[in-house]
Amino acid sequence: MNLPNKLSLMRICFVPLIIFFYLASFIPYGKIVAVVLFIVAALTDLYDGKIARSRGLVTDLGKLLDPIADKLLYTCSLFLVVVDGTILAPWGILALIILFARDTLVNGIRQVAATKGVVLAAGWSGKIKAILAYIYIPLFMFLAQGIFANTGYVACDIINTVLTVIAYVVLGVGTLVTIWSGVEYTVKNKYIFATNEPREE
Repeated sequence: MNLPNKLSLMRICFVPLIIFFYLASFIPYGKIVAVVLFIVAALTDLYDGKIARSRGLVTDLGKLLDPIADKLLYTCSLFLVVVDGTILAPWGILALIILFARDTLVNGIRQVAATKGVVLAAGWSGKIKAILAYIYIPLFMFLAQGIFANTGYVACDIINTVLTVIAYVVLGVGTLVTIWSGVEYTVKNKYIFATNEPREE
C-alpha cells in the first residue's frame, strides 16, 4: 500500500478518536483535542492527493478510499455538533441532511459505475465542499468547548461572536456548494446510466 492510501486510512482511524475526545466530558478541553485531531486528519486529505499525483501513485484503490475517508471524517464530526445543539436548529439538521443526501447520491453513482468497470474520481466541486467543511466543522467544535462564551469579558464575547458568524457563513456557503456538487456530479456522469459499456475517453 502506497503513502497516499496510508494517509487515507489514517484519516479513517482518526474518526473514532475525534468522537471519543469530543464526547469525553471527563477530559479537560477534550473538544479542543478533538479539534486538533480533526485538523491533522483534514491536512492528510490536502496532501495525499498531491503526493499521489506528483509521485505517480494514483490508484483505483486511492480513488475509492480517499472520498470514503473524507465522508467519514466530516459527516461524523458534523453529526456531533448538530446533535449536541452547537449548530442551531434547523440549520445544522438541514446541512447534515443535504450532506448525507449528496454523499449517498454520489456513492450510488460510483457503485453503478463500478459494476461497469468504471472508477470515478472526486470532482473539484466535491473537494471545495470538503475544504469548506474542514473550516466550519472545527470552528463549531471549538465553539462547543465554550472557551470564549459567558466569560464576562467584552473581548471574549466579541471573539465568540465573530467566530460564530464566520462558522455560520462558511456553513451556509458549504451547504450551497454541497448541493451544486451533487448536481454537477450527477450531470457529469449521467452517461453511466445511459449505457452498459464504459465510456471511451
